[in-house]
Amino acid sequence: MTDPSKLSFQTVLQAMLDEDHLLPPQYLYRLSDLSSHDANLLRKDWGHIALWRRQALMEDLEQLGISDTVLFFDEVGRLALNDSDPHVRVVAIRLLRAYELAELIPSFLEMMTKDDSPDVRAEAATALGNFVYLGELEELSEKALHAVEAALLYVAAGSDEALVRRRALEALGYSSRKEVAPLIQAAYTSGKEDWLVTALFAMGRTGSENWHEKVLSHLDDERPSVAIEAIAAAGELEIKQAAPRLLEMLGNDDEDIVDAAVWSLSQIGGDNVREAIEQLLDSVDEDERIEFLEDALDNLSFTEDVGLLPILDLDEDDLEADDEKLDLLDDGDLINLDDDEDDQV
Repeated sequence: MTDPSKLSFQTVLQAMLDEDHLLPPQYLYRLSDLSSHDANLLRKDWGHIALWRRQALMEDLEQLGISDTVLFFDEVGRLALNDSDPHVRVVAIRLLRAYELAELIPSFLEMMTKDDSPDVRAEAATALGNFVYLGELEELSEKALHAVEAALLYVAAGSDEALVRRRALEALGYSSRKEVAPLIQAAYTSGKEDWLVTALFAMGRTGSENWHEKVLSHLDDERPSVAIEAIAAAGELEIKQAAPRLLEMLGNDDEDIVDAAVWSLSQIGGDNVREAIEQLLDSVDEDERIEFLEDALDNLSFTEDVGLLPILDLDEDDLEADDEKLDLLDDGDLINLDDDEDDQV
């Protein structure tokens, strides 16, 4: 196989422009860490690359970036943010959000509020959640954090399509802003399945014991999407009371339920968890399942060794203030829940 580092970029560019032949997989590696010169060459010809290839290229780069975290496709991602095709823009956001580049915040903010495609706006909101998390860890400036939170709050309580507002609320789950808890409560009590799923997702991100009872109440929800999100939230919140029921779920016929329970148990830890996951591992033979269960065991080792710290630690005064807000809140007062359609998660 040709060493990607020895390929001239012009060769790779010509291959991308050639619609009659498949792009050799090794050429993708040459798109990592592009020099400014090569990035300019790509920018000039990007619009001449067939749409189907731009879409496939971005999807391939996303998967390659997940499997090999040393690769850095930021220049291609930045270019694709301005693509005429919404799908290309969506994948570009997904590709770039893993890099947590603060200089991209203005671009994501603009795309969340101004892009023509609701899918793009929703994906931008999701990407901004990473920066809320970094801000809570004090790894982002207060000014940047406040700008991100203000925009997400505006969108979550605004009149955009439900999918966009839901993703904004999910992104806000990491935030310690006092406005967030009432928004989560409003989504929780909305009576709409998709908003309930979003509420549970956001609850998991808060790290707050304030939501434990609500999460536990949905572990056996008859709606799979709700049950899976509750199971995931139980793991994120490290709710030890959930462990016995999650262990029972490892015998469920629904593989998605089993996987959610396995990962949550790896986050919670406790008696019999390792043995249960190892027993499950001995019973499977698919490579993908084996890899997942081995990752879960690795995560369990991390949990057992150092524990998982909550994202935020609300003191008693904070919790009492949140409880007062929740008591006073009428369903839907702080968030627009008049959806025209049910969104899939």
